[in-house]
Amino acid sequence: MFPLALSDLASPDVLARARKIKLFLMDVDGTLTDGGVCLISATVASSTEAPTVTEMKVFNAQDGQGLSLARTMGIQTGFITGRSSPAVSKRAEELKVNFVYLGQASKTQAFEECLQKAGVTEDEVAYMGDDLPDIPLALRAGLGVCVADGVEDLKTVCNFTTSRKGGRGAAREVIELILKAQGRWEEAVPLALA
Repeated sequence: MFPLALSDLASPDVLARARKIKLFLMDVDGTLTDGGVCLISATVASSTEAPTVTEMKVFNAQDGQGLSLARTMGIQTGFITGRSSPAVSKRAEELKVNFVYLGQASKTQAFEECLQKAGVTEDEVAYMGDDLPDIPLALRAGLGVCVADGVEDLKTVCNFTTSRKGGRGAAREVIELILKAQGRWEEAVPLALA
């Protein structure tokens, strides 16, 4: 199979937007995961003790490779999510994500802080989400992205919808799109680390 031409990946408008991206921000649940929330309760020794509940998240290895490659190529990354989760913090640490905002009921303030800290303008930001709380950020970002299985209201306002579902390589797809639009994909491939 031959590599796809840029025109097969996205419209000229999306490619023009992707060329400017220096910061890639994203939601987590439903975007970097499939949206499932798995709560695990541990058995306790006595009936007077409250059970311990932990949360489990499943992340996609290709998304991880994409985020790592983005960092290598100088694109800053960030997570802005409504839930507080040690699993998300750990994954962000592993991938050396630049900005991590957990427990954000409204994501706008975190978005603005990321722009300021990264030293970028709105048109230099890609934002990817899957649901209604992501709409304000998608509207402000230079490249608003919705995952394939995101809600229609978000898809309507986004510039690009991935072919992959949340937690199934959507972040990797966006990073490839950005680097190919910027003419840096061929340079990036040999720099990928296991």
